[in-house]
Amino acid sequence: MAASEPTAEQLSALVEAMPFAASLGVELHEASAGLVTGSLPWSPEACTVGGVLHGGALMALADSVGAVCAFLNLPPGAGTSTVESKTNFLRPVSGGRVHAASRPVHIGGTLIVVQTELRDDQERLVGLTTQTQIVRGGRPKDGAS
Repeated sequence: MAASEPTAEQLSALVEAMPFAASLGVELHEASAGLVTGSLPWSPEACTVGGVLHGGALMALADSVGAVCAFLNLPPGAGTSTVESKTNFLRPVSGGRVHAASRPVHIGGTLIVVQTELRDDQERLVGLTTQTQIVRGGRPKDGAS
């Protein structure tokens, strides 16, 4: 992706490259190497008992937005895949949207670590996800380890 602000079509193409995220209704709002934001609407199909958004849906949002963040930090020609993900769930979501903001914590030649905050429409922290992505192939960035 270029250093300029991505277009709506480019953001949509990033989501469409992840069919599961697209089927859940994940949307990307901005994407750069330093910050990727997106959201997921509450829907009854993505809920568990009592109309609460399922933890798996929240993790899928975090994993998807975090994966884009990792992707935007890859060396040329490399791919990425999640090798570890941990989420702390802090409050239930029973309506509205969940908003995700992913930032890189570590960008290395082998691993990229991303942290994603999940917030509800009232900006309350819903969950915090830390994920590790492996760098597959490509040429190392200068100074990466």
